Amino acid sequence: MAGIDRETIRAFPLFATVDDATFEEMCSKAVTRHYPAGRPVFEQGGDAREFFVLISGRLKVSQVTEDGQQVMIRIVNPGDLFGIAKALQRTDYPGTATAAVDSAALAWPMSYWSQFIENSASLAVNAMQTVGQRLQESHSRIREMATEEVERRVAHAVLRLVQQSGRKEADGIRIDFPISKQDIAEMTGTTLHTVSRILTAWEGKGLVRGGRQKLLVRDPHGLMLLADGQSH
Repeated sequence: MAGIDRETIRAFPLFATVDDATFEEMCSKAVTRHYPAGRPVFEQGGDAREFFVLISGRLKVSQVTEDGQQVMIRIVNPGDLFGIAKALQRTDYPGTATAAVDSAALAWPMSYWSQFIENSASLAVNAMQTVGQRLQESHSRIREMATEEVERRVAHAVLRLVQQSGRKEADGIRIDFPISKQDIAEMTGTTLHTVSRILTAWEGKGLVRGGRQKLLVRDPHGLMLLADGQSH
């Protein structure tokens, strides 16, 4: 773990309540990996040999469904635990994690997962909360796709990105990694054309400002009204 700031890692929620001995043991057994933008960390169906904590950057996790449709499952943010296939009783990775920007992660052999969990109740609880939050988010997205019109689904998706990856600027909140219209389409179960039409309309209303790289949300409250089904 040479060259990595341990204080930064210690402050991640996953490790915040872990005792010093367990934290030091985990650090001593971790390997630091760097992934340039566009490189996969692991691929769907691949042998789940390692689990990870993201140190810096962002990852996009996608999945190809049985009918061949690619769906973006979630964004991995710094401090997030990911690749924990063993916790899901799997021996393979259920999705593909790809670096959205240059990223770095700590990696451990999957065989260490049970050992860490058994030795630290705090780590076990924090990991369970991580899995629970992801399940809750997945259930919310399923409910949205089953019950809501497309514009509301897109508003919910953008607001989730703002909450997880937003950076305040003078003109609004910037999603601080490149997110494409195709990415948003995959997150919301719609088409690129539909997302383009919605974002263009939102730009005209002053809700967002697009660009080739990072989306700026100029009126988060207005987006919240749309997500709640109220006209703006």
